[in-house]
Amino acid sequence: MLLAPSREPEESNDSMARPKPAHSSIQNGLLAKLSRADYGRLVPHLEPIDFSRGDVVYEADEPQSYIYFPTTSVVSLVYTTKDGATAEMGLVGKDGVVGVALFMGGRTRPNRALVQVAGGALRMKAKALQAELKRCGPLLRLLLRYTQALLTQISQTAVCNGLHSVEQRLCRWLLLCDDRVRSGELALTQALLAGMLGVRREAVTAAARKLQAAKLIRYRRGKIGILDRRGLENRACECYHVVHRETVRLLGDNISSARALMWW
Repeated sequence: MLLAPSREPEESNDSMARPKPAHSSIQNGLLAKLSRADYGRLVPHLEPIDFSRGDVVYEADEPQSYIYFPTTSVVSLVYTTKDGATAEMGLVGKDGVVGVALFMGGRTRPNRALVQVAGGALRMKAKALQAELKRCGPLLRLLLRYTQALLTQISQTAVCNGLHSVEQRLCRWLLLCDDRVRSGELALTQALLAGMLGVRREAVTAAARKLQAAKLIRYRRGKIGILDRRGLENRACECYHVVHRETVRLLGDNISSARALMWW
């Protein structure tokens, strides 16, 4: 059951005081930034849902009925070519939403959304979202700022895929995923990573071996763990850092990660 945030001490009468966030236990970073009143208005329309890895949140060119606020799941925005090749455009987790087309004026988009990390999310019907956005309140402003951060990530992914090595691209992807994962273990196959990075499986294998030899990650069949995050950041190109800085600038500490995670 989805519960409304617990009651907090009443604020001062200072009309310039900033409303307190809804509740620190809210697992989606955007929803957690709303005031108690704004979040409380959404509660009746937020439905908890669980995703398994490989679930399709939406297909390309199909109308979308819901917007999704991931909590513990991570979703890839993936483009598939006519010959079946795939490449990831962006990664969404507890930092944001899946389904920006619903508030940007469209109902469809040419990519699909695919669950990479199993977990939970809160979904909201399109009609309920649009009714809330007509208020032109805090949720709309948050969603627009998030969209700018997502566009930065998509643009930087294109730069990274065109200019940087597979090893650097793998570092970027692992760091972005680490920012958005709450679990202590991440299941990843070479085929999945290759599809996300838009490269051959052999290239991912070679890059992962280099990172493991440097003791930055531990890679087993189907599972990967970050052993030295700082080392991985130093090995990555500037693309990860550009995306992270812009997200923090626009949304604040919205994707604080568990730096000491050990995955295996």
